[in-house]
Amino acid sequence: MNLTVRDAARRLGVGYSTMKQWIYQGRVRTTQTPGGHHRIAESELDRLLARRGVAEGPRRQPGPRGVIVSLSGRNQLRGFVEEVRVDGLLAQIRLRVGDQSLTAVITKDAVAELSLRRGDEALAIIKSTEVMIAKETGR
Repeated sequence: MNLTVRDAARRLGVGYSTMKQWIYQGRVRTTQTPGGHHRIAESELDRLLARRGVAEGPRRQPGPRGVIVSLSGRNQLRGFVEEVRVDGLLAQIRLRVGDQSLTAVITKDAVAELSLRRGDEALAIIKSTEVMIAKETGR
């Protein structure tokens, strides 16, 4: 899927004008429509996200968009829907958070109620009584 400059900028957490400057400087690879509009491939967006690194994260967070007034859960991750796979009564949602993917299984009805589609911005709210932490060690 190819994204518009504005959509790619939003996903990277930068301004539209910054993204256009990067395109003109050759820092971002694009294709052009017959009308001359730039489009950015998902793979190019992944490359840019990987270059920025997980620790840096987006430079600015998009403002609130929905009707969630308040929520007690603190483990919230903002990302973009990479995949929606519906099978029977359940659906598998893959959310891109930085350069990581998070998978959730929810009901088909919840997908319809939220109108979830690939490319949508979404919030993963994690509620768990147990959290495990691991660290890789050199051998």
